Amino acid sequence: MNECGRPEGSNILPFCKLTATKSKDKQPKPHQLLIFLVQLFFCSFPPYFCGMSLYAKRGVSAQKEEVHAATKNISKGLYEKAFCKLYDDVLGHDKDWVNVMHADGAGTKSALAYLYWKETGDLSVWKGIAQDAIVMNLDDLLCVGIYDKLLFSSSIDRNKNRIPGEVLQALIEGTQEFFDEMSRHGVNIHFMGGETADVGDVVRTVAVNGTMTARWKRDRIITNERIGPGNVIVGLASFGQSVYESEYNSGIGSNGLTSARHDVLNKFYAKNYPESYDDMLEEEVVYIGMNRLTDDMEVNFREKVIQTTTGKLILSPTRTFAPVVKEILEQHFDAVAGLIHCSGGGQTKCMKYMPAGVRVVKDNLFAAPKIFQLIQQSSGADDREMFQVFNMGCRLEVYTNEKSADEIISTANKFGIDAQIIGRVEAADTTELLVKVGEKEILY
Repeated sequence: MNECGRPEGSNILPFCKLTATKSKDKQPKPHQLLIFLVQLFFCSFPPYFCGMSLYAKRGVSAQKEEVHAATKNISKGLYEKAFCKLYDDVLGHDKDWVNVMHADGAGTKSALAYLYWKETGDLSVWKGIAQDAIVMNLDDLLCVGIYDKLLFSSSIDRNKNRIPGEVLQALIEGTQEFFDEMSRHGVNIHFMGGETADVGDVVRTVAVNGTMTARWKRDRIITNERIGPGNVIVGLASFGQSVYESEYNSGIGSNGLTSARHDVLNKFYAKNYPESYDDMLEEEVVYIGMNRLTDDMEVNFREKVIQTTTGKLILSPTRTFAPVVKEILEQHFDAVAGLIHCSGGGQTKCMKYMPAGVRVVKDNLFAAPKIFQLIQQSSGADDREMFQVFNMGCRLEVYTNEKSADEIISTANKFGIDAQIIGRVEAADTTELLVKVGEKEILY
């Protein structure tokens, strides 16, 4: 193990250590600078060229191949290409309505929150985790056109020896606070309670999940069946600060956080908080970064320099697009051919919902925000892996016609959210995705 806390011979370059603005007592020492220069000279190939990616070595998959194999014989619902499974109206027995019940959660982001809370004592980080669990449900439902009259039930599994009642209180209060904020924008979500279980034999710290249910008019749903050649794709930024956010949002969302945590943070966390990771992992993939959560960072956004920390960036609550999508669908429903939430699978998520015989071209994506630059510099991952794990700054796609694109962009801008045409849909012999990054083309 070298002095940077990395395996000997590691090809991962510690750029983030040197680009981060550190507090006075954490300046890089001369020997650390020397190590950096030696690695820069000798390390030519990142670890993913040597076989399995770091993401896979950590026991996770952006594409969830095993999950899809396990559920291949389960009904896909009424509309195979719809972003969420929709069913006949079991609740109301009305042929003109559909039902949906959706489950999701904050994933391993709760492990990051645990580390941040233990290191800083800041309980407010748990309110962000509550929001993550909600938004991962809510913004999926937005993609089938549902944005109001929703029911939500939470599920919290904790290790009582490590997660005290004050954390539960912060999670529950954070849930209600988010619902109150959404109601001010006409998105009404009713908190139906939930389950809190003490299962220390099962979970190391805490798992925060939820289920969302709705009943919706059949003729007002988005099924993605109308996506086709000629559509343009309006992308909504995951980063920045919307009118309903209190501070800068890095855009990280709630996907790829296992990689983000281990790639960015250093061995201090493996040594001091072994409960925060799977002890079945090889040491070479555990906390291989150069940063502490309390390290100072600078972000340039809209000609301003924002002072923040690594922890704030990596734990930014998942932004919801509900107020924006509500207005888009109320004013431009017929112009929306499809909606995609770029969650698990990042920029490749769209491929699960495309009709046969189209090529999706994304050649005008947002420049990757600071948090994704930091992750890539820390891990050495190539662009192909980054774009299929992370949203890379764009987490919602609206498939529409070119004439309506400007109005959709203006709606997003009204809420303080950057939006632009990021690509288009073309006719093709096979369904494929082309992502262009500068002069580089990545074909999926």
